[in-house]
Formats: sequence, C-alpha cells, structure tokens
Amino acid sequence: MKTVALVLAGGIGSRLYPASREDRPKQFLPIGGERSLLART
Repeated sequence: MKTVALVLAGGIGSRLYPASREDRPKQFLPIGGERSLLART
C-alpha cells in the first residue's frame, strides 16, 4: 500500500470546491478511497 501525506489546513475551501463546503468539510469526504480522510487516519 502506498503512503501519501496530506495536510488538512484551514481556509475558505476554494481548492476542493464544490466537494468541500461549510456543511461538508474536507476531512469528512472520501478523497482517494471509500472512507473519509478522518476515518483513514
């Protein structure tokens, strides 16, 4: 399994928009897999 480092920094959510919004923060999105980033950590 390949390990990838990802920094979950704050901000206005413009880089992952429209996937990441105020009601759907990026740490709760399944980016790069089936589970959320938070669940994978």
